[in-house]
Amino acid sequence: MALSSTLSTVSASAGTEPFDASSLSSWGDWFVGTPLRLVLTALVGLVVLVLLRRMIKSVTDHLASGSLMDRRGLRNLAATGVGTAVLQTNPLAAARRAQRARTIGSVLRSTATLVVGAIVVLMMLDEVGVNIMPLVASAGVAGVALGFGAQSLVKDFLSGMFMLFEDQYGVGDTITVGDVSGTVEAVALRITKVRDSSGTLWYVRNGEILRVGNRTQGWARATVEVGLAVDADLEQARAALTRAGARLTADPVLSTYLQETPRVVGIETLSAAGVTLNIEVRTNPSMQWDVARALREAVRTELSEAGLALAAE
Repeated sequence: MALSSTLSTVSASAGTEPFDASSLSSWGDWFVGTPLRLVLTALVGLVVLVLLRRMIKSVTDHLASGSLMDRRGLRNLAATGVGTAVLQTNPLAAARRAQRARTIGSVLRSTATLVVGAIVVLMMLDEVGVNIMPLVASAGVAGVALGFGAQSLVKDFLSGMFMLFEDQYGVGDTITVGDVSGTVEAVALRITKVRDSSGTLWYVRNGEILRVGNRTQGWARATVEVGLAVDADLEQARAALTRAGARLTADPVLSTYLQETPRVVGIETLSAAGVTLNIEVRTNPSMQWDVARALREAVRTELSEAGLALAAE
């Protein structure tokens, strides 16, 4: 009775026929008004949100698996440097690509939910006659207050977003951040987890990272310094180092890590204590340490066979 009398009062004030609770046509006229518009607004918002989230998930899943470049229209991009970087088959590269894509996808889905939800709520409030302008103004003031109150948190999230989009580093990379050097185990929007050589897991806030050195991105270089006696035959030493480099090139496993032929750079230091020669080679990311160890072993073997002694410490 209270609902019918309220609806009758509303109908009378609107200049329409009084609401008759026993009439189906009165209920139909009432439903096709505000209630129907509210239901349609909610349904349209829900459909838009579902479509947006599915589209974002589909794109990020394809990026994570590397199958996006197989689609028509992107095959030309796959032949470029950008496409090659996206389609790297290295396990570490695949892991970092997958984590970066899924993290960005999670952020985009959450953002879509907040934006669509806020728009739908405001439209529904406006439909029932609520003045939404004070709400919008209050939301703006609250956003400014939140921004000032959580500056460090916002800074961490923004820095994390830029690091992910710019691909500064990823899972498996060896980086140096301030006083911390180690292997990246996880990259999130707020923190980066780095494990050093002693096994300590460091949690680094992204907003505190002013500069970062990545030792395993793109390519790396393995360098071996060889200290010889001051009176050593340099031509014979260069030949021995060249043969050591050829050993690596002939190795069926190590040769797959090399991006160029090892070369003897020349004399790096010269003193009364001895002469230092360098041999270096460009390698795949993260492989420079394995290559350097094998190169030192080959250098030692070749110098021993050539009868050349290392400089005394």
